[in-house]
Amino acid sequence: MATITIKEAAARAAHEANRAYCLAIGDASQPSWDAAPEWQRSSAMNGVEAVVNGNGPEQLHDSWMYEKKSQGWVWGPVKDPEKKQHPCMVPYAELPPEQRAKDHIFGSVVRAVISSFTE
Repeated sequence: MATITIKEAAARAAHEANRAYCLAIGDASQPSWDAAPEWQRSSAMNGVEAVVNGNGPEQLHDSWMYEKKSQGWVWGPVKDPEKKQHPCMVPYAELPPEQRAKDHIFGSVVRAVISSFTE
């Protein structure tokens, strides 16, 4: 069994927490960490790095959106990885509260996992 890094453990935990939250609000589009495509796991790892560097929810969203834009993603009414469209490709202040919550959840889980390894 391969050993995972603390950052990968944090990325996995934050991804799964957001996946559970999405399911709770009726969004079943998030695959499990093990089934997630590499681009999605890589994005979560980048999010962990952003949290470690002190970024809050708004900065997490901004860095996520910057990463998506650099990969050719644009706004679209529904998430469509094949067309590279996503409804959250808007400034943080324009996100609905349930979408802003995902950035809070992600950061909170990352900080909790990282602190459990450093205490």
